[in-house]
Amino acid sequence: MKFSELVEKLNSEIAGQSLTQNPALNPDIYGVAAVDAAPSGTLSYIEGLKFASFVQCSDASALILPLDESLQIQATEQGKAWISVANPRLVFAEAIALFYRPYQPQPQIHPTAVIDRSAQIGSEVYIGPHVVIQAGVTIGNRVCLHPNVVIYPEVKIGDRSILHANCTIHERTQIGCDCVIHSGAVIGSEGFGFVPTASGWVKMEQSGITVLEDSVEVGCNSTIDRPSVGETRIGKATKLDNLVHIGHGCTVGQNCAFAGHVGLAGGVTVGNGVLLAGQVGIANQVKVGDRAIVTAQSGVHSDIQPGDIVSGSPALANRLYLKTCAVYKRLPELYQSLKALERRFKDS
Repeated sequence: MKFSELVEKLNSEIAGQSLTQNPALNPDIYGVAAVDAAPSGTLSYIEGLKFASFVQCSDASALILPLDESLQIQATEQGKAWISVANPRLVFAEAIALFYRPYQPQPQIHPTAVIDRSAQIGSEVYIGPHVVIQAGVTIGNRVCLHPNVVIYPEVKIGDRSILHANCTIHERTQIGCDCVIHSGAVIGSEGFGFVPTASGWVKMEQSGITVLEDSVEVGCNSTIDRPSVGETRIGKATKLDNLVHIGHGCTVGQNCAFAGHVGLAGGVTVGNGVLLAGQVGIANQVKVGDRAIVTAQSGVHSDIQPGDIVSGSPALANRLYLKTCAVYKRLPELYQSLKALERRFKDS
């Protein structure tokens, strides 16, 4: 489409954005691309001044810029069309959606699917090859079940949710509307419940349930366990990356984001808007307050207050952690200084 057409569509879809544009240029835009590899005829974006050099070296025909006059001047000098917005990355995400539509099969039930007679299936549902739906399952409208999905008894899945190939939903799990479960994920599996005795481990049956509220997304090969009693709950619009493990009895708030390899032990409570970076581990029964941030590879063994940023293992306040890292780099030098002082005092 013409760049001007693209801007009009973005303007209608991005609420609250301040858009300005260069009216002198109106190239044809055939797609979107990363700024460092964008060919002519594509749209890309500059997230901030850190990436300013790409304005001059990128072959993109049009750019989404931040609200920075110097970048606008550079783009004009390079003969590029541009718009300037408060949040370039968000607008670029909307631009991708104009050019790309995820694969969405047409509603049908494949003849190889195995569906119990008691299951309730909504309208316009796609059920792919070798899907298994057991007794008492309720499937909402316009749900998409890709090949080899297995759904245990009494599961409930809300409208428009998508379950990708080879994921498994265990008994009595409740999945809300507009959820996305990616390939290989296991939802509602047994929690790790064993009681130690003198003669060995005694299994504690996991009779609870797992609940995913609306618009939750679960990455590939992630697991969310059900507890012995009660529920494990993931709040509305929370996003889990690949290879995330949520232990039994955890409660995760709304609008959280967990990166890959995050692991929550049993009974952890996470507030709303929490960010956990890659390989964060959180110990049993820990509470993480609203809007807290835990940086990569941190080990959390005690409660985190709302809004705190913590790092390291055991996790410390981020500023203190950075100071300790600075000292850590100097340990060999400090050790030599200490040995020299010891020798001086010994000699004296």
